[in-house]
Amino acid sequence: MKGTASPGRDGMGSKILRELVGSPSSLIGLVICVVVVFLAIFGPLVTSQDPYDLSKLNIMDNRLPPGSVGIDGAVYVLGTDGQGRDMVSAMIYGLRTSLLVGILTTALAMVIGTTMGLLAAYKGGWVDTIIMRLVDLILGFPMMLLALILLAALGPGIDKVILALVAVQWAFYARTIRGTALSEMNREYIEAARCLALSERRIIFRHLLVNCLPPVIVISTIKVAGAISAEATLSFLGLGVPITKPSLGLLISNGYRYLLSGSYWISIFPGILLMLTIFGINIVGDRLKEVLNPRLQENKAVE
Repeated sequence: MKGTASPGRDGMGSKILRELVGSPSSLIGLVICVVVVFLAIFGPLVTSQDPYDLSKLNIMDNRLPPGSVGIDGAVYVLGTDGQGRDMVSAMIYGLRTSLLVGILTTALAMVIGTTMGLLAAYKGGWVDTIIMRLVDLILGFPMMLLALILLAALGPGIDKVILALVAVQWAFYARTIRGTALSEMNREYIEAARCLALSERRIIFRHLLVNCLPPVIVISTIKVAGAISAEATLSFLGLGVPITKPSLGLLISNGYRYLLSGSYWISIFPGILLMLTIFGINIVGDRLKEVLNPRLQENKAVE
């Protein structure tokens, strides 16, 4: 029964990895993702300062151009910002926050949306109607507009940003998973599970969910990039991460006021890091979509 419910899972991880490494473009995206994650985890251990520890900052080192030497003799490879923070350190700390928001938002939205989509498909009837009308209501609003409205009511904060983004992203998972689950409902393994009088929970989460995972993986990868971009936008507008916390969007916002004065590095370098991060994640997500969707592979073979 278990093998019937989960066809093709053996070696799926190794197949995906081979496909990612085998494509030059996806390999570049994978390398970017690995470097970004490595910097987020281990970067603060090798940075020259904690950019958000005020006792370690010197205001006399503010807005130093890239390659400058500070008062204490430290070399600032990418310069400093308006508060005298080392840009390399500030960007690494900001990257950690951006990735944290992106990963937590995606994980929570995935769990909620996938569960709601599976319930809608399996239960049908009024349960399906209520869930899908709620999904239609959420998807009827532009994502950023709804997030701005929620954050205006909740106030700034990392937890508030995550809550607002989860509230607008779970509906994407629910609609996609419901469609996939409906196509699986008439398969033999579902009928066999029902004939064996298995519990609804086991059928949904041990059998139906397993065969709906490919679109979940693809959506989750792309939505991580979307959540990072949304957090950066909200922080740039002053409704995201508070000014006492690091964030790539907040760094870009802080440097924006200095652009016309020639201090381009304060805003440009965090922007480049943000762009590379989103680019790498999207490249991997696009390749995963091709690998996990046999129809796309067949179309490429025909072409």
